Amino acid sequence: MKRISPRGRAAAVVGVVSAAAFVLAACGGGSTSGDSSSAPAESSASSESSEAAPAESTEAAETCAELTPASLQLQWFVQAQFAGYYAAKDLGFYEEQCLDVTILEGGVDIVPQTVLAQGGSDFAISWVPKALSSREQGAGIVDVAQVFQRSGTLQVAWADSGISTPADFKGKKIGNWGFGNEYEIFAALAKEGLDPAKDVELVQQQFDMLALLNREIDAAEAMTYNEYAQLLEAVNPDTGELYKPEDFTVINYTEYGVGMLQDAIWASQERLADAAYQDLTQRFVTASLQGWIYCRDNAQECADIVTANGSQLGASHQLWMMNEINKLIWPSPNGVGVMDPAAWAQTVAISLNTPNLEGVTVITAEPSADAYTNQFAEAANAELSAMGLNTTGDGFTPIEVTLNEGGN
Repeated sequence: MKRISPRGRAAAVVGVVSAAAFVLAACGGGSTSGDSSSAPAESSASSESSEAAPAESTEAAETCAELTPASLQLQWFVQAQFAGYYAAKDLGFYEEQCLDVTILEGGVDIVPQTVLAQGGSDFAISWVPKALSSREQGAGIVDVAQVFQRSGTLQVAWADSGISTPADFKGKKIGNWGFGNEYEIFAALAKEGLDPAKDVELVQQQFDMLALLNREIDAAEAMTYNEYAQLLEAVNPDTGELYKPEDFTVINYTEYGVGMLQDAIWASQERLADAAYQDLTQRFVTASLQGWIYCRDNAQECADIVTANGSQLGASHQLWMMNEINKLIWPSPNGVGVMDPAAWAQTVAISLNTPNLEGVTVITAEPSADAYTNQFAEAANAELSAMGLNTTGDGFTPIEVTLNEGGN
């Protein structure tokens, strides 16, 4: 028999109450309640507080009649980008909420929000612009927890390239991945008054950094937590040592003011009309956010958990990724998973007003108010705060990570 703590049962009750309010408020749209439900915990962001959670859950535990199956569709293969979910599964946070969660790997040909909309999973992880595009095309999905609070997209060039800002893209070969990953680049070009069809040469880039390393392009798209690390794991043939940060110029699109929201937990809008799915969503969000809190305070352990779940990435690369993902989540001033209205507005504005080379924007109309809700994240924050966990990450400090050749 599986076991669940009293607070696990309480989460289910909170889920029903919150979700009922969700239905009455038509998902709340831009709701950002300032009440105590999203107030930060008094404890600091320490490993001590998060490590105490599993032990506390064992005390006075009671039998759970059964575990409810639930599935989560990822965007990509097993890696620390999704560490919070693997930690929640392996450390028993889902089980404490009476859930038996199956995590589905993603891949190049998998569109998570489509899998969710078509009933192939109960929840999905997707970037907000991509999900909004699918939603406009008919996918009935809702952002129920905005886990990443900031974008991790970079444009990286050689230090001797003459590129230090997007204005310097003029006349250069600019790599991008396409598939909805390129809109921050187009927004940066627009901000500089550059015509993407005439002023730059846009080059389809593979999901690696070989084109930049081979100097086939002048600037490459990269994520802070993955492709940028690939550069620093590569050997400089001129020195025989690994490349260093000073060998490159990095443009951070968040710092430049055109960052778009990325990883969020999405749920089925149609199914949210059902009380049982509302309850499932509440329990899933609560346990998932607990997983992310744990990974904030236990980066090495979470990197190891992901490796144990089958990731093919090397140990130092995995720890780098875990550390960089934490920077995208923490701090979360409004509470982990709670939407920042300003970040949402910026993402929507770029999605509406930035055309690609074909003149197509991500979306053509303002998303409806029920495209996201804070109901579930705020209820989760209330429960997690009551457990003594720091849900805002105040005082969060990244660790130092040393990359090895090939990420090993």
